[in-house]
Amino acid sequence: MTETIDRDALRAGLASGGIVLVDALPASYYATRHLPGAVNLVAGDVAAKAPELLPDKATPIVTYCSNPACANSGQVAAQLERLGYTDVRKYAAGIEDWVRAGLPTESDQPA
Repeated sequence: MTETIDRDALRAGLASGGIVLVDALPASYYATRHLPGAVNLVAGDVAAKAPELLPDKATPIVTYCSNPACANSGQVAAQLERLGYTDVRKYAAGIEDWVRAGLPTESDQPA
């Protein structure tokens, strides 16, 4: 079972530059709003895209989706672990928790 990380620990990891964020939501949601610096990787694409997006299997990775009820981040995390990634955690509270806390997000859509 994938370990979880809370918002404060995630913020600290991002500030130190030591975490790669993986948004596990469909591309349309990612384009609308995602956590700063996150890459988009959905469960159906993990085997094909993870080696390119996440070449170092020892890099600390945090997956997230929308909220605790969303299973996407757990599915992506489990697949990454099966592929041999050794430091995978899940931000179970998701982007909704991040936004409620007033923290910044990014968008791929024109302003």
